[in-house]
Amino acid sequence: MQGTHLALLALALVQLVDAVLSLRPVDFVRDCLTDVGLPRRWWPLLPVVKTASAAGLVAGIRWQPLAVLTSAALVLYFLLAIGAHVRARDFGRNLFLNASGMLVLCVAVLVITPAA
Repeated sequence: MQGTHLALLALALVQLVDAVLSLRPVDFVRDCLTDVGLPRRWWPLLPVVKTASAAGLVAGIRWQPLAVLTSAALVLYFLLAIGAHVRARDFGRNLFLNASGMLVLCVAVLVITPAA
């Protein structure tokens, strides 16, 4: 299996785990969403978006343009998440470890995917 395929599968797994944690948000996810001021009416969309991104990454193993599109969408998602943390002046772990770490991972997958 190619390194790109492994990267896509790894990121898809992270997204699926995050989707499960967001279904009935566990404490740290709920606290994060509350801290950045994401309206509760949007919370049910998060597992759907995260599951769809996982599906797009897995399907992108067979159809590279979908992997690129999904990876780019995740980069945008985490840029927006970082913006939400900055706007909320949430300069702790959620910004510097979670959102920034995921942005780095998504950018890495996006960079290596077109090279496949």
